[in-house]
Amino acid sequence: MVTPESIYANIAEGMVVEHLSVIGDGAHFEAVIVSAEFAGKSRVQRHQRVFQTLGERMREEIHALSMKTYTPEEWQKQAD
Repeated sequence: MVTPESIYANIAEGMVVEHLSVIGDGAHFEAVIVSAEFAGKSRVQRHQRVFQTLGERMREEIHALSMKTYTPEEWQKQAD
């Protein structure tokens, strides 16, 4: 079974993140990902980067993953 913790681990292993949270019920998941890697990238490119870290799991195990992706600067503005 897919767990939020396993998705968290895959993302954290595959890219440098400054903040990462994943919640879900085993079928539907939501992730908030903050990474400097997102600078200058479109929302689609950011999501593609995260999908890359999850690899085959996105095609075979994870059926619904909603993401909010931010650069550290964008994340800081969210907190203000």
